Amino acid sequence: MDLSYEVDSPLAPPVELLEQLAHYDWSFQDGGQTQSSSPSVFLRKLSDQRGQTVFLQHSIPIMTEEMARNALLSFVNSRCCYGNRAAGELVIQDLRQQMLYRYRLETFSESRLSEWTFQPYTNHSVDGPKKGTSPRPWDIKVHVPPMFQEETKKFQVPHSSLVKDCHKCQGRGRYKCSGCHGAGTMRCASCSGAKRKAKQSRRCQVCSGSGRKRCSTCSGRGNKTCATCKGEKKLLHFIQLVITWKNSLFEFVTEHHMNFPEELLAKVRGENIFKDENVMVYPIVDFPKQEISLASQRGIAEHSTALAGRSRVLQQRQTVELIPLTEVQYWYQGKSYLYYIYGLENKVYAADYPERYCCGCTII
Repeated sequence: MDLSYEVDSPLAPPVELLEQLAHYDWSFQDGGQTQSSSPSVFLRKLSDQRGQTVFLQHSIPIMTEEMARNALLSFVNSRCCYGNRAAGELVIQDLRQQMLYRYRLETFSESRLSEWTFQPYTNHSVDGPKKGTSPRPWDIKVHVPPMFQEETKKFQVPHSSLVKDCHKCQGRGRYKCSGCHGAGTMRCASCSGAKRKAKQSRRCQVCSGSGRKRCSTCSGRGNKTCATCKGEKKLLHFIQLVITWKNSLFEFVTEHHMNFPEELLAKVRGENIFKDENVMVYPIVDFPKQEISLASQRGIAEHSTALAGRSRVLQQRQTVELIPLTEVQYWYQGKSYLYYIYGLENKVYAADYPERYCCGCTII
């Protein structure tokens, strides 16, 4: 059999190998993939019946000196290189507490992508065009995961299968070994093919005096099994539907005017004071803090623009939380310092804590 080398074979099947299915209305683009547009009915699905908006009662305690000291003690005791003497002896001079508003918009959407793919054909039945018309992308019914939980699933589209010779090995199932060029043996590296080592009368023990030894790449066969078709010679090509459920997040936190890293607020809980969930939510209006109303309008507009025509929106949820942030000014050994307490967990950020013995610990 006249085998070719693996490196000379194409990486992907030629486009003309996969004729278009005449009754199939997905237009494949570069790379054999296309993003399927969601049905317009979903894009216009602003619910006529607005879901009930829920305002929740809240009660965040005022930060006291005792609470502030205990939060700092808990913080330093959890760090291997922080001493607790300063936390116990410091004199708190001022507590400045702020309530920050955090607005979050979650949009749970579904997108569908079609692509040609293949697998070795093992003589099983073929679900091809002769068995019926392939359904359109959004006509394929699937089980939707729980709302706001991301997931990706792949499905074989019914009646889209075609059997073709393997493009990698040209339907032979094997390649010529590149190590021995199909011979099955290679020149002995020990004696360089001379059958005897230099200046020695006895024959080479590695190759038993033959000057050649079995090729380790192909185990002496002279060829290797095609990794693409696994030696089956044929491939089953079919259209694969890739469905992605994604939870897009928009977040906004009101300004605090403190020397505190805002990114830390994303890691803590706040007191939930507002919740609105529906197929599609409306912007918040007349909220006591105008920045929240504006953020709601901006977030909904951004998600609508980003997902329009590409994804189907399944559910949206917007919430507003109160996050406590307290700046603690204290005096220790003649110097003034600051630390911050944030979130319902009373986490501490102390960048200039005076009793630190090494620089290998995280300070947040």
